[in-house]
Amino acid sequence: MRWTTAVTLLATLAACKGPNDPSADASESSTTAATSDDQPETETETETETETETGEDPPDCPAQTPAELMDCVDQERFEADLEFVSEMRVPGSDHWQAVQDLCADRLAELGYQVMRENYGTGINVVGLRPGTDLADEWVVVGGHYDHIPDCSGADDNGTGVAATLEVARILADLPTSRTLAITCWDEEELGLIGSAAQAQAFIDSGQAIAGVFSLDSIGAASSEPNSQVVPEGFDLLFPEQYGELEANEFRSDFLLWVSDDTMLPIGASLDGFADSVGLWTLGAGLDDVLKTAPLLADLRRSDHASFWDVDIPAMFLNDTGEFRYGEYHCQSGQDDTVDRVNIEFVIKVTKVALASTAVALGM
Repeated sequence: MRWTTAVTLLATLAACKGPNDPSADASESSTTAATSDDQPETETETETETETETGEDPPDCPAQTPAELMDCVDQERFEADLEFVSEMRVPGSDHWQAVQDLCADRLAELGYQVMRENYGTGINVVGLRPGTDLADEWVVVGGHYDHIPDCSGADDNGTGVAATLEVARILADLPTSRTLAITCWDEEELGLIGSAAQAQAFIDSGQAIAGVFSLDSIGAASSEPNSQVVPEGFDLLFPEQYGELEANEFRSDFLLWVSDDTMLPIGASLDGFADSVGLWTLGAGLDDVLKTAPLLADLRRSDHASFWDVDIPAMFLNDTGEFRYGEYHCQSGQDDTVDRVNIEFVIKVTKVALASTAVALGM
């Protein structure tokens, strides 16, 4: 099945079935169709589950507002997922497969309509939870689950995958206007290949996307002065943000977010949620010129850029990678392991990502 056809199928599922619809209890199926010469064959596997392996109903959260949702983030669950994901997982390896399975199985257990999208060279895992009055509009939350050889990937991107799964858990049974699409993207490290395939599928199918949240490397932070480096020219392009860094003695204890300028209202909400949990943020909305400017290449190095390139609104949440974290891609000679992740910081980031997603969904 081609990617465009698969997206259409997901849209049909969203329109016809809720996450706990008894008719969604069919066993796994997979369908393959012939493709044209210039399109890779795409295999789509649909998985549906409504109970956890223990037979218990998926956990819920009684919160009534996006701000209240932040209290539902479970640090113990997050750390367990982070610990599991963070081993080496080069595409095609056993642990890459295990993390892919974790994404698919967890989303199915939570009642999402789940598909493994084989776009030719890799596999994205997509889970869909239909919305209500604006179900045709989707909000996407995702993180890439692949990594590079000879290096564990705790911050990059075990943190993003664990946060994505926690967002999925808390929002699983929460009615919202828009449809929620959770994605574990593949082959980010090879050139944003998985997210580019998804972005193009959305364009080809005409799927309306209200916003994409890309969570990548969100767990490195330090309160030490001068622990944050900035790329050349940052002070000229973003003088206000540079001034904040300077006033804070270049401590690396902030969350960076960048987005299309159309998502600036979500950015303002995110800043408010962050302030309420004691998390400092630096954010910027980019216009169409800046989104693709070579001078800002450092702000395009994750899956959000795939959506920017086809004019789908997207927001990037990041700890700035090697500009504060020597273990990024093991460049320091030390491994990117769980013990180097700042848990207090990443839990706060997960909370504000969750609340911001809820706002985008129309809660």
